[in-house]
Amino acid sequence: MSEKLYPLGTVVYLKEGTEKLMIIGRGVVYQDQETNSEMFVDYMGCLYPSGINPNNTIFFNQENIDRVVFKGFVDEEEERFIEIYQNWEKSLTIPKKKID
Repeated sequence: MSEKLYPLGTVVYLKEGTEKLMIIGRGVVYQDQETNSEMFVDYMGCLYPSGINPNNTIFFNQENIDRVVFKGFVDEEEERFIEIYQNWEKSLTIPKKKID
């Protein structure tokens, strides 16, 4: 399970990354084109400040984050989401994508 899950809107740099990314999705299950199978990643992001481009979505995991520039909004709904997310993540049978 992820030790910490950043909220939506969090802006980060990935390790060896030169551009900021904004987290726009968490607990993403997607069809990996390399393996042609379903994979799971912690986050889906877009380039900041340009925003969402469907052809340039970036998938990454907690361990790929180097630095948090801005932490997104947290309230009681976010806290409830984390509780539900942790239970959902424990029940997953889809493999987690390893990203170097």
